[in-house]
Amino acid sequence: QVQLVESGGGLVQAGGSLRLSCAASERTVSTYVMGWFRQAPGKEREFVASITWNFGSTNYADAMKGRFTISRDTAKSTVYLQMNSLKPEDTSVYYCAARPYYASGWNYWGQGTQVTVSS
Repeated sequence: QVQLVESGGGLVQAGGSLRLSCAASERTVSTYVMGWFRQAPGKEREFVASITWNFGSTNYADAMKGRFTISRDTAKSTVYLQMNSLKPEDTSVYYCAARPYYASGWNYWGQGTQVTVSS
């Protein structure tokens, strides 16, 4: 069982930056794909970005390309989401997720961290 704990959310003005962190409980995540999702009130959860733990290969939703960067620190079993040039429409609860490479769905989820961008 992998446990994921997010941190780093908060209130920021439009144009500002935040870095979210996701600490994983087990080193077995070295065989996993790690991802970030977000969900705004009244909307469905949407994919933000993902990274493969061993090679660090990344994938982004089109709307986040160029503003968000996903990375990982294998020694700390932590994944990061650097968010720059934030917009009010980025306001959401951000969730960290993990799945084995072979899985089609995301098996593990964090509790979420709130990001609020004021105009």
